[in-house]
Amino acid sequence: MELKQLEYFLAICRELHFTRAAEKLGIAQPSLSQQIRLLEHEIGTPLFDRIGKKIALTEAGGLLQTHALHVFHELAQAKAAIGELQGLKRGSLKLGALPSVASDLLPPALARFHARYPTIELSVEGARTGEIVDRLIRNELDIGIVMSAGAEGDLFERMPLYRDELVFAVPPNHPFAPRTSLPLAALRDMSAILFPPSFVLRRQLDEACGGLGFELKPVMEMTTTEALLRMVATGAGLSIVPASAVKSGGGAGVRAIPLEGSAIPTEVALIYRKHKHLCAASRAFIQELEASVRERIGMS
Repeated sequence: MELKQLEYFLAICRELHFTRAAEKLGIAQPSLSQQIRLLEHEIGTPLFDRIGKKIALTEAGGLLQTHALHVFHELAQAKAAIGELQGLKRGSLKLGALPSVASDLLPPALARFHARYPTIELSVEGARTGEIVDRLIRNELDIGIVMSAGAEGDLFERMPLYRDELVFAVPPNHPFAPRTSLPLAALRDMSAILFPPSFVLRRQLDEACGGLGFELKPVMEMTTTEALLRMVATGAGLSIVPASAVKSGGGAGVRAIPLEGSAIPTEVALIYRKHKHLCAASRAFIQELEASVRERIGMS
């Protein structure tokens, strides 16, 4: 069994399609199929069920996927530890962050980090909590900044950063616009524009509204905060979003009204895989991020 075969195997696990996986890997599809056949021969059992053009992992394939991810995780740890011998003159850091964090909190930390360590390659991707968690598990990111409620369990180390309070987002001419605060129950009979149910905040809102005796039935669902706020600005409805999403510039034409007495957890946290070796670059960046958080708290 070769590492290259495991790399090919994991690519197919992600795509569940041989041709797409081959394109992502930059190899010919017949070569990829041959390597997987060799891997299956080595293991002695099929790794994929092939039904026409569709494929799915067999039980053995699922087991191999779990262990292969661990293998590459350990190799990444070894590479990071060895790379530390080079100090901070080379290396890379891959970070996933909530879009509101990426546009609001990260720029000062990134600027300071790059000024001090200009040869470190930085990659920053804005994504929702669930996507960041998945990519951390697949070792595609080093660090994530997420809604803490969406990263529960014992897979991650967690460093709380700050609370991102929730606000109602309403058009300036909305009847609620003059209010200084609103209860969650205001959503009961209003046209709401919300995230889909797969989003952490939406699940929290569904649960909280259920506790108040009503079910959320949004008139529209949007997958990005920017699109959601733009629709609110057109007068299509109101929404509930993190306050930072409005402050970071996406809330033009929208009024933010604090949510009264919310028990919905809104902690934003930095997370990384447990037992992950944090390289020098990661530790240096975390220090810069902590400084940005202190500045943010000082200005609030």
